[in-house]
Amino acid sequence: MDKITVRIGTLAVSNGGREQDLTRVVEFIGEQLAIRTEAGVGRGSEITDTRGVTETLYRAEDGRLVVYVEDWSHWQNEPNTYTLHVVTEADLQPGGRFERLGYESDYGRALTLDEALQELADVGDGALV
Repeated sequence: MDKITVRIGTLAVSNGGREQDLTRVVEFIGEQLAIRTEAGVGRGSEITDTRGVTETLYRAEDGRLVVYVEDWSHWQNEPNTYTLHVVTEADLQPGGRFERLGYESDYGRALTLDEALQELADVGDGALV
């Protein structure tokens, strides 16, 4: 296991380049299990690499599963927000808050046919994506 150092809070940069750092350092012993980044959406609903979310799953030394979320932007006046969440294995399963991160780790699983068909019914457009 390694010493993990992350920041929680917000960090923003103004149009003039002034930085407002309202973050705090958090340190713990653990291991990184998975990481995923999801690109943000631009003005025209296109995928952009100027904002997005990065989620990192850790197992802490005491066995707790912890997700570190970086909600980031490269745009001035849009803050970067950093949070930590204690999660359960259910949070990493289909329907869970961090389902896609679960797919990147050994905690995720494929959808069952019934789960996929339920998503189809919820979307209502006749196609599974």
